[in-house]
Amino acid sequence: MALEGIKAKMQQLRVQADASSSKVEELTAKVKTLEQENLAKEQEITSLTHKNQTLEGELEELHGRHGDLKKEVDSMGGQGTQNEALQRRLQILEEEAEEADKSLRETNDKLRQTDVKAGHYERKVQALESAREQWEEKYEEMSKKYATVKKELEDFQLEIGNM
Repeated sequence: MALEGIKAKMQQLRVQADASSSKVEELTAKVKTLEQENLAKEQEITSLTHKNQTLEGELEELHGRHGDLKKEVDSMGGQGTQNEALQRRLQILEEEAEEADKSLRETNDKLRQTDVKAGHYERKVQALESAREQWEEKYEEMSKKYATVKKELEDFQLEIGNM
């Protein structure tokens, strides 16, 4: 009877050890996937940051050209057709500057959203790594218990054999 109880206990420990092992593998795969997603988000952040810097440079250039043209228009005074052409050019540059501003705002919004997502994924990775470590510890503990029970069973079988 005691032998059957020990065998049942060993079988239960084997099942728990197998379940722990598969859970560790699953969590490891999940961590790997999240790390890859995190890397992709970081690359997107880098790309958006570069685009943001480029757009800021273009915006500054357009503002400079706008100021130059405005000064040019003001200095020309009442020269009719040239003044009208410059006014049209000025209007076009103002529209381009507005478009650049809009594009810059959109890029900044995307950058902020990507930062938030990257932070979220980093927290997920940390949580999964922690869970994986806990499962690994549980697996090691179960393996030690299994080895101990196995040793007790062998000792018990030797005692029974010696009787």
